[in-house]
Amino acid sequence: MRDIYRNPALYYVFVPIAVALWPLLVRTVYLPNAEDKWLREKVQYLKAQEIMEEILTLDRDRLAHADSKATAAEFDYSVTVDKIARLYNISYTVNSKPIKTSSTGQKTKNAVVILKDVDITTFAKFFSTIQFRWADLQCIRFSLRKKKGLPDKWDVTMEFKYYY
Repeated sequence: MRDIYRNPALYYVFVPIAVALWPLLVRTVYLPNAEDKWLREKVQYLKAQEIMEEILTLDRDRLAHADSKATAAEFDYSVTVDKIARLYNISYTVNSKPIKTSSTGQKTKNAVVILKDVDITTFAKFFSTIQFRWADLQCIRFSLRKKKGLPDKWDVTMEFKYYY
């Protein structure tokens, strides 16, 4: 096997053939594949761009939430809950506590939000919206209490923790 490296035919015949075949392979195999892949990605990007424009026309406030440092400074439970509760016509109460700093330096702020006389679908929309818009907001626990005599009315108590 080692004698093959010493054979001059390898260097005078096979290496030039391999060098000559390389541009042929590039032109016939690799370049068309790259062009096809580029066209597929371009079409996918154009579709995604249409979806992004549609999202921005429906909800311009997402641009304001893009900057995480500005978001952390602006976050307030009463403003956030009020905005989303008005969106879904929910009556609520908010009880927030002051900002705490842990021994590791992590700042958090807790709050208890009570939604009154809400149906399950509206609660799910409220919860989904608030979690989607504020990624650093976590629901620690929640409880549902059914209203007596009403088929789909609940009082919901949620405990949130926001991480700065």
